[in-house]
Amino acid sequence: MSSAVKIFQGRFGRIALLDMSAPLVGHAHHHCHILIKAGGSDSAFMVRGVRAPLTDDTAVLVNAWEPHAYVHDARPDERTLILALYIEPAWLAEIQRSLALSGHPRFFPQTSVRLTPATRKITEEFVLELWWADEVSPGRLEDLLFNLIIAVVESYAGWRDLAGLLKVKPPVAMDPRVRRAIALMKRDVAHELDVDDLAAQAGLSRAHFFTLFQRDTRVTPLVYANVLRFEAAVQRLTQSHEPVGDVAHSLGFSAPGHFSRFFRSHLGITPGDYRRVVNLFEPPSGAASSPDLI
Repeated sequence: MSSAVKIFQGRFGRIALLDMSAPLVGHAHHHCHILIKAGGSDSAFMVRGVRAPLTDDTAVLVNAWEPHAYVHDARPDERTLILALYIEPAWLAEIQRSLALSGHPRFFPQTSVRLTPATRKITEEFVLELWWADEVSPGRLEDLLFNLIIAVVESYAGWRDLAGLLKVKPPVAMDPRVRRAIALMKRDVAHELDVDDLAAQAGLSRAHFFTLFQRDTRVTPLVYANVLRFEAAVQRLTQSHEPVGDVAHSLGFSAPGHFSRFFRSHLGITPGDYRRVVNLFEPPSGAASSPDLI
């Protein structure tokens, strides 16, 4: 059974050290996502329909809102320790302007990147500090995280070229009908997704609605709804003391077991495990608070 060794959550997003022994369903995040093998067996992710290997020498890169799925190739008794970085684009932009487009759909031009010996060393030091330190200050954690991100992205050219990135894939202005549909989805994340109803309220046929929605968000309405529901679950688990069963009910799950399966299929651990392991970090003194997640 997969488990979490450590999870840190703050304005930077999330840092998770995951001990994985089972695959995850196709899903997405509003974060840009870096996955590095920290130990155990080799494995892989499916990103953009392409297999991206996760090995001692290669990390997996996933853009914001890019569908991906974890593939556990090893036997069930073999595990993969994964350092998973879920990075808030706004946090990166605040630190360094050249990273302002980390939420861009092609910020990572490839699905995997080769790790240099120097990057491996930074990763090992980062994992050891997370694993063994009783307390890590917010400033120290953010410095470690930023240095690791830079070490990974330095391995490919172009990330500093904001103008060039925009020319390659300029952001698409979201259709107002899709915006309306998303606003309705956000208004009640516990409501079971009814695509026909959403399409009707947007004044579109089901087929046209699907086409516009995927063009503007790069995911299906169901995947988008699941992202909203998952992030709402994370917020309630970490910002309240409600019993997990009450959180499940408030998010529209008919039974706590259904909520647990949903959560595990997206992160590999149960909601109770997440609450027990997570460490919440306030911003360093004088830093701006993070914006609304989605």
